[in-house]
Amino acid sequence: MDTMTACVLHAVGDLRCETVSRPVPGAGEVLVRVGVCGVCGSDLPRVFEHGTRTFPLIPGHEFSGTVEVTGPGTDEQWIDRSVAVFPLIPCRQCACCEIGAYAQCIDYDYLGSRRDGAFAEYVCVPEWNLIAIPEGLSIEEAAMAEPAAVAAHALRRAGVEPGGSVLIFGAGPIGLFLAQWARAWGVSTVMLVDIDPAKLRFAKGLGFTHLLDPSAGDVPEWVRKKTRHGADLVIEGSGSTAAYELAMLAARPFGSVVLMGNPLGPMTLSQDGYWALLRKELRVLGTWNSTCTALSVSDWRLALEAMASQTINAAGLITHRTSLSRLHERLVMMRDKTEFFNKVMFVADSGDE
Repeated sequence: MDTMTACVLHAVGDLRCETVSRPVPGAGEVLVRVGVCGVCGSDLPRVFEHGTRTFPLIPGHEFSGTVEVTGPGTDEQWIDRSVAVFPLIPCRQCACCEIGAYAQCIDYDYLGSRRDGAFAEYVCVPEWNLIAIPEGLSIEEAAMAEPAAVAAHALRRAGVEPGGSVLIFGAGPIGLFLAQWARAWGVSTVMLVDIDPAKLRFAKGLGFTHLLDPSAGDVPEWVRKKTRHGADLVIEGSGSTAAYELAMLAARPFGSVVLMGNPLGPMTLSQDGYWALLRKELRVLGTWNSTCTALSVSDWRLALEAMASQTINAAGLITHRTSLSRLHERLVMMRDKTEFFNKVMFVADSGDE
């Protein structure tokens, strides 16, 4: 068959489920039959606010599937193998790529925002971007490798160690992956803050007990009561300027703050917040994307192996599964917050849950 079904973004807000030509893999590429694709928080502004790099384009970058066809110059042994796909396509020529820092590539491509992604039955991807799914790991769980890897990368940036305390702002999928990694790596006190009580209830169902709605209590004081001097590590994962401020106030002297939330608007610090940063001599780090390399520890390998061993519970984060035909409807639900959700997934041949 030369056609397929895909959700195509024709303009900002104009996402259509339609029949399009099935892509053909070029040199160095393979054709992946998409099994599962998660909806990332970044997909909402991409679809409804600022669009993709070009139009028309198929969004979707958190996915797994099965290799169906290999293009010229690729290894035919990939055929019929289940794979996760690293969505960033680096130039592999710039200074950052030369040292394996692909997330900092100055001339990268990206599935689902700069070229066609996986809100579709099929997608062409470079063979270089394929990662074989470990034995025993479901294709659905493997589709969560991207957010799990991003969370692992943020904690690794800070050099998290066993014992101590971690405070996480934001209890969505990334926040819950952060919390799970922290727990798995031996952190004694894992604290989650979110303005949505439903998200905190969901986190409680995953076994986390140190939870706070900031409207119900003073965050720095709450943290000090649990840790005495403040959190060893604070991760700002919400993109909120209020959380940015509170992160500085809640960290202990000589603690670390990792900034990872995509900003919802201008990020500002009050004079008190800035004083806290100076006087406590905080270490403030940025984090971006994740590592996927064979030359050093790969966040993606860590994520896939941790999910396969059930060290990290990916399946438990999924609240909605949907077909391509109803994906736009689910995106509107997420945008308007008409019902609770944590992770929404397009699952091939699925009904809706």
